[in-house]
Amino acid sequence: MTNTANLKRKKTLNNEIPRTSIDQEIRPVLSVTGLSKSFNNRQILNKVSFTVLSKKVFALIGPNGAGKSTLLRCCIRLIEPDSGEINLFGKEITRANNRELHYIRTRVGFVFQKHNLIPKLSVISNVIQGSLSKRRGPRAWFHSLAPNTEREKAMHYLNIVGMAHLAEHRVENLSVGQSQRVAIARALMQEPELIIADEPAASLDPKTGEEVMNLFVELTRKEGITLLFSSHNLKHALQYSDYLLGLREGSLTLNSPTINLCLSDLKRIYDG
Repeated sequence: MTNTANLKRKKTLNNEIPRTSIDQEIRPVLSVTGLSKSFNNRQILNKVSFTVLSKKVFALIGPNGAGKSTLLRCCIRLIEPDSGEINLFGKEITRANNRELHYIRTRVGFVFQKHNLIPKLSVISNVIQGSLSKRRGPRAWFHSLAPNTEREKAMHYLNIVGMAHLAEHRVENLSVGQSQRVAIARALMQEPELIIADEPAASLDPKTGEEVMNLFVELTRKEGITLLFSSHNLKHALQYSDYLLGLREGSLTLNSPTINLCLSDLKRIYDG
């Protein structure tokens, strides 16, 4: 197909899913409808609606303070929305009880800016913790008594992210980039269907950030995992995503395949 033909292709608008996607058995993993959230009488999210498709990479972009982190946390009710509906893996979760919510969250991996690792534990213990969400009972003793199969699995993921040689080191002694690699290994250890990552490269220098994003997206694609990540780095968003979601002042102003992005779309997000 020529470049001219590409330019003439009809742009997918709003939440419309291309028929070709449906025909290729790409199903919705997450659907958000009319999601709103306020803090101290300040509107953070305003009737946000979008759909995340299975085995695709979605990037959430927008200026600082647009509500990106709040939106990601609302998607799995780490922050309770004021109104709207959230459908995750075919289940409406805004009214799910704690037990139902726990089960649904076991199918989601999380990578946050501050990594949420346990500093005093070893690298391998932190990764093993990724499988604990699927288990019941005390967690404190599990790391030292983990079955060999769990430890082998953890070492497998640590090897993939290039951290196997530091498996027995305490997390508190790692660099920021190393900690982020451990956080990715822990998320993969959970064998999730969806990973939600909030600014996964935000605290890294440009070179390390590029390495981590390359690794992260490569692994999720290889494992067939759906990825929804936020980023202030527009280059990362454009380079690694299949779809772009744009948030400005709490409202979704862009929902489009990345290939169809226009300069006017970015101006609408960043310049208003």
